Amino acid sequence: MTEPLYITTPIYYVNARPHLGHAYTTIVADVISRFADMKKQDCFFLTGTDEHGDKIVRAAKKENMTPREYVEKISSLFKNLWPELSIENSCFIRTTDQSHIKVVEEVLQKIYDSGDIYFAEYEGQYCFGCERFYAERELLNGKCPDHGSEPEIIKESNYFFKMSKYQQWLIDHIKQNPEFIRPERYKNEVLSFLKEPLEDLCISRPKSRLKWGITLPFDEDYVTYVWFDALLNYVSALGYPDGALYKKYWPHAQHIVAKDILKPHGIYWPTILKSAGIPPYKHLNVHGFWNVDHGKMSKSIGNVVEPLQMKNIYGTDAFRFFLIRDMVFGLDSDYSEQAMVQRLNTDLANDLGNLFSRVIAMVHKYFKGIVPRVDLVLEQEMELGLKKDAFNAVSCFESSMENFSFHKAMIALWEFISKMNKYVDVTAPWVLAKQKSTRKQLEAVIYNLLEGLRIVSGLIYPVMPDTSKNMQKHLGLNPETSFFNLDLLRSWDVITPGTQLPKGITLFPRIDFEKIQMERIENSPSVPVQNKKLTEITLEEFFKVDLRAATVMKAEIIPRAKKLLKLEVDMGEIRTIVAGIAKDYTPEELVGKQVVVVANLKPVKIMGILSSGMVLAASENGVYSITTLDKNVTPGTPLR
Repeated sequence: MTEPLYITTPIYYVNARPHLGHAYTTIVADVISRFADMKKQDCFFLTGTDEHGDKIVRAAKKENMTPREYVEKISSLFKNLWPELSIENSCFIRTTDQSHIKVVEEVLQKIYDSGDIYFAEYEGQYCFGCERFYAERELLNGKCPDHGSEPEIIKESNYFFKMSKYQQWLIDHIKQNPEFIRPERYKNEVLSFLKEPLEDLCISRPKSRLKWGITLPFDEDYVTYVWFDALLNYVSALGYPDGALYKKYWPHAQHIVAKDILKPHGIYWPTILKSAGIPPYKHLNVHGFWNVDHGKMSKSIGNVVEPLQMKNIYGTDAFRFFLIRDMVFGLDSDYSEQAMVQRLNTDLANDLGNLFSRVIAMVHKYFKGIVPRVDLVLEQEMELGLKKDAFNAVSCFESSMENFSFHKAMIALWEFISKMNKYVDVTAPWVLAKQKSTRKQLEAVIYNLLEGLRIVSGLIYPVMPDTSKNMQKHLGLNPETSFFNLDLLRSWDVITPGTQLPKGITLFPRIDFEKIQMERIENSPSVPVQNKKLTEITLEEFFKVDLRAATVMKAEIIPRAKKLLKLEVDMGEIRTIVAGIAKDYTPEELVGKQVVVVANLKPVKIMGILSSGMVLAASENGVYSITTLDKNVTPGTPLR
C-alpha cells in the first residue's frame, strides 16, 4: 500500500495581493496532489496565509485599516483565488486561527522549558522589509540582498532560540539524507551557509515596538517573531501534537517553497523541530523565480503579473499549462505574455486541439459519431507502434512527475501527441475511407486514435483538469469514473465500441495577441486616476519614468481600429506611437502639437505596428484630453 502524502505551500504573507509567484507555487502543489489521485495515493494539501508582523501593521496603516481588518481582506483574496485556478487544497490555514496560536504557544513554552530559549540584549542590523536581523556577511554591499536598502542598527533586549546548538546536527542530517533539500543546488547552498558559525535566532519583538503578533507564553511584554510563528503552521494545521492528521501525514511532509525563503525553511525550521522533539520533514522542494520581461517582479516598476487577469483572458487550464511547461523546477524562468501566447497557440491550439478536433470529426464523418467495432488482429496490425509510444509516454510522465520534473512530463506527453499527429498523416484515414476494401483498416486507425486520445486526456489531468474531463466526455467516457487513473492509462482497448460520441468542440482556439493588445489600448489609452486611491511612491521610483516633450509630425487612422491613431513624433529622434485617442481627435488636429510622451516604455506591437512610447492623456467620462505644453520646447526635452 502506498504511503500517504502531505504537500504544503508556504503560507503567503498578506502585505500584498496574490501574484504570479504565489500562483505558481500553489498550482505546483495542486498538480502534485492530483498526480497522487492518479496513483490512488492519500494526499493532504495545505496552503494558507501568514498574518502577523510589522509589515502587516505598515500595510494596514497605508490602507487606513486596523491590522485585523487588513488581514481579513487580503487573506480572502488568496482563499478566493485558488478555486478560480482549479486548485483544490485540503485545508486553508491562517496564523490568526486560534488553533494555530495555541500550538505556537505550546511549542514556545516547551522549547523555553527545555532551556533552548534565553533572554539577552542584542545590537544588530535590522531590515524592516524582511523583519529580521542580518549578519554582516549576509549583506550585499552593506545592503539587504532582497530589498536593496541599508538595514537599521537596533539595540534591544529580546528572547533568542539556541539555533547554534543544532548546527552540527543539521549538517549531519542533510549529509545523511541527500534528498532532504532538493534540487541539489539548494542543499549545497544551505551547507555552504552552515560552514560559518550559526548565530542564535531572535524569536521575539518587544510590544513597545510591535503589538500585532502572538504573545510569548512566558512574557506578556513580547510577541513572537513572525517566522517562528509562521513555520509552525505545517504542524498546527494537522492538530499537533495528538491529532490523527498529524500522526498520519507529518512523517510524509513535502514542503514546496521559492528560493527566497530557503534559509528559514532549510535552517530555522529543522532546528526548531529538533528542539521541540518533532521529527524533521521528509523533503524541502525549492523552485526559482519567475522573472517578468527578464527582470524580477516588482510593484515599484509595475511589472507584477496578476494571475486572475491572465486566467480571465486565456483560461485557467491554459494558464496552468504554461506555468508548468515553461519553468524547470529549481531554476528561474522568464515570463512574458507574448511567450505564453506563443506556447498556447503552438502546443495547445495546434498540436493537441487540432488533433482532437480532427479525430472526433472523422468519427462523425465516417461512422456517424459511433466508436467503430474493430477486429483485434487488424487493430494490432494498424497500430504501427502507437500503443508502445503511449505506454512509453505514461512511464516517462510518471517518473518525471515523481522527480518534480514537471516540464519533462509535459515534454514526454507532447512527444506522444506529435507521434499521434504523424500517425494520422501516415495512415491517411481520408484515403482509407474512399474504398470499401479498406473500411476495416479505417475502423482500426480511428479506434487506435481514440485510445491514444484517452491516454492523453488522462495524463493532462494534473495540469489541465477541466480539459481532461472535457476530452473524456467527448470520447464517450464518464469523467467522474477516474479515467485519469494510472492503472487505466497502462491499458489499451478501454473505450467501448458502439459508444455514441458527442459532436466535437474546439479545445483551444488560437489567440490573436495583437487583437488583445489593441483592445487593451482602445479600452485604456492612458491610465486614468480619478476615483482611484493614490499610491505613494518615492522620488527615486518616479524618476524611473522618462517623460519627454515630443512634436507630432504625422498622424493617421489605422484601418480596422476605431479608436487607434498611428502617430509619428519627434522627440530628438523620430518614433512611432499607437494611441487610443481617435474618438476624440482627428489626425489633422494633432499634427504640430507638442505632447508629453513616456519615452522608456517597452515597445509593443499593436495591429502589426511597433509602438515605442505612450502619449499622456487625462480621462473623464470616457473622453480623453491629451497633455500638451503651453510653450514650444526642443523636441526630446525631459520633463521634471
